[in-house]
Amino acid sequence: MRTQYYTATSLDGFIATEDDSLEWLFPLGDLSASSYPAFIAEVGALAMGSTTYEWIVDHGERVTAEAGSPWPYAHPTWVFTRRRLPTIAGADVRFVSGDVRPVHAAMREAAGDANAWVVGGGDVAGQFFDAGLLDDLLVQVGSVTLGRGKPLFPRRVLSPMLRLVSAERMGPAMVELRYEIERAQASEAS
Repeated sequence: MRTQYYTATSLDGFIATEDDSLEWLFPLGDLSASSYPAFIAEVGALAMGSTTYEWIVDHGERVTAEAGSPWPYAHPTWVFTRRRLPTIAGADVRFVSGDVRPVHAAMREAAGDANAWVVGGGDVAGQFFDAGLLDDLLVQVGSVTLGRGKPLFPRRVLSPMLRLVSAERMGPAMVELRYEIERAQASEAS
């Protein structure tokens, strides 16, 4: 089992605009023609922040059109929040707060041999990194700049902590970068 932060970012390092919009991303490519289908087939549990969860709730029609239902995942999902959030019928969602370590242990148990996906946002992924629990960064970089917004990974991570495993072109507007996190280096940084 690997714990992976799989996301998309603008060329200047933002996963969403300041008002949490992802509209910049959709014209850049077709999800089914990306690495996503193979990636999600290996996932057994998810973690996400409240902003990511609320985006799914707020864009239920779009999500349903793309995924066939208002909740696009068939996996248990832990949502980090300090607020009371609406639920989505049929979604296996557990609202949590605090330290990511006990949540990661529960995710490992639920996922079995499958991977754990830290969906977003960047701060949640950073918390998994800080705890020494993040194994991989899988980042699809789009050919746009946003100028400002929600950062990809609001942490200082210096070389040689990230080892580039692959770089693959995904059509004319995206590239996917895959990094492994060197564990010994990550624990020293925390």
